[in-house]
Parts: sequence; structure tokens; C-alpha cells
Amino acid sequence: MSLIESIVARAKSNKQRIVLPESFEERTITAADRAIADDLAEIILIGNRDEVLAYADKLGLKNISKATIIDPATSEKTEEYAQLLFQLRQKKGMTIELARETVLNPLYFGCLIIKSGNADGQISGALSTTGETLRPALQIIKCAPGITCVSGAMLMITQTPQYGENGVLVIGDVAVTPAPDANQLAQIAVCTAQTARSVAGFEDPRVAMLSFSTKGSAKHEVVDKVVEATKLAKELDPALKVDGELQADAALVPSVGKKKAPGSDIAGNANVLVFPNLEVGNIAYKLVQRLGNADAIGPILQGIARPVNDLSRGCSVDDIYKMIAITACQAMDAK
Repeated sequence: MSLIESIVARAKSNKQRIVLPESFEERTITAADRAIADDLAEIILIGNRDEVLAYADKLGLKNISKATIIDPATSEKTEEYAQLLFQLRQKKGMTIELARETVLNPLYFGCLIIKSGNADGQISGALSTTGETLRPALQIIKCAPGITCVSGAMLMITQTPQYGENGVLVIGDVAVTPAPDANQLAQIAVCTAQTARSVAGFEDPRVAMLSFSTKGSAKHEVVDKVVEATKLAKELDPALKVDGELQADAALVPSVGKKKAPGSDIAGNANVLVFPNLEVGNIAYKLVQRLGNADAIGPILQGIARPVNDLSRGCSVDDIYKMIAITACQAMDAK
């Protein structure tokens, strides 16, 4: 069974309630139709029911009537959600009048459904920017306990089964925080290990904190940051298997790890890689993807108390379908 097949099977085994607020986006509603047909998740669409069903019919979709379709303009929950938004944001200048206006935005309405306990996760981005996706999530759902920064993990399915978990590695941050400090980098390590467990199904995440130095082979303030982040990650999650600073070869290749970091349980055996900054992470995964012909799945947003994921505006129906399954797996672990 491939990794994606495993993720889909896990999602089907414990169906989660996933909000797709971009109901009038063709790829999104098509992926929703497929997810309903495959019994992948309980789909919640935001919009006028008659209009959503008419749009689905125009596209020849047969299963959308089985989704929960909620119209913020007429829902009996709209005022309740407006009051909730007002309570959450009044110290930031939110008025009840502005809350009643904002709650009509499908991305905000979806996050309020999750906050109230009536949904488990949300996916948008086929039409919306990353900022538009993240803003309501951070304002309403907020970060997970002990976490103050959001990051993005990538599943890398390589053709080198001797590395990671039969060729699969989980890496971060590749999408969100450009220049994390040591505390943020520690949080990214903890969150990426959690993604490795909940999404990739790793029973034993082993985290390497990457650098251009291994165990003091080079001296620089950016190396010091990685060393400090490793220490903080252990404090944040004492059960976390993590080591650093490690060069990439020392993290992945047993013979190199043994030579450069003798006595390390992680060196040469890592399946989770944490990059020192976003620039390195983003460049690295794209090089591996293109030059190594690896499959890159993500980014998967992490650090939010309940999963909210961002799609590329160039995403395919299949990308959205996979993200529904991924978000469902995250949601199971977040409860």
C-alpha cells in the first residue's frame, strides 16, 4: 500500500467533518463530489444550497446533495457565530456590527464552525491567497497549546528506500515562517514530528535539526541557533527523538552519521528533517522534487489547534482530494 493509499484508508476508517468554503470553485466541488462518493469524509460546503446544487448539476456531479450545505446568510447559527467572533476579537477592535458582516465570509464562517465544535478541519486556497486562508484560522481557531508559530511540512516520497521510512521523509518548514528564531525552530520540530505521526503514519519520528555543521564542526551564530533549538525542542516535548546540529548526510547516511556524530541515535537514521530557515527548506524540497524525481505532497499547515490547510491556486482535483484525506488524519490526532 502506498503512502497516499494509507492516508486515504486512515481517513475512511474514522470519517471527519471537513469544511470546503470555496463551494463555487470547480476543482473544489469536484473533489468534494469524489470524496463523498468514496466515503472519505463528511463534507461541509458553504453557500446557498440551491445555488450550490445547481452549480454541481451543471458540472455533472452526482453526490453533492449528500454534503452538508450551509448558507451564512440564512443559517440559524449565524448570529451565534457573530457573537463568538465578537467575543474572540473585541480586544482587537472587533465590533458586533463588524462581526455580523465578517461572519458572512465563507472562510471565517468555516473556521467558526470548527471553533464551535461542529466541524473538524477546513481547506481553502484554490481561490484564496495563503493570507486569506490563514487569517481567520489564526484569529478564531488559534495556535495549538505551547505553539506560537504556524509552519508548513512536506511529505517527500523519494526513490531511495534506504533513507527515511522506506524512502519517505517529512520535512519542515517549507512554506510559512521565513526566519524562525530558536524557539520557533523548536516548535517547528515538534509540529513536524506530529505531522509525521498523524499524516505519514510514522510510529517513531526521528528528527534531525539540519545545519551546515555537525556537532561543532563549524562555528557560527546560525549554528548556535540550531543547537539552542534542539535543546528547546527537547524541553517542549521530552519524549521527542531529536538531535542536532547535523548536516544532511550525517542525518541520513548511517556510515556518515556514525563517523560525524558517534553515539547519536538520530544521525544516519532520521526520517524527519527540520531546516534552519524557510529559504533553505523551500529550495531543498524543490531540488529533491525536480532533480531526484521525488513526489512532494503539501505543504501541510501545522501548529494550528485544529487543521486548516492551504491549497495552491494551481492545484488539481486530485491535490484537493488528497488534502481532504490529509486534513482528516490531522483532525483525528488533534482531538
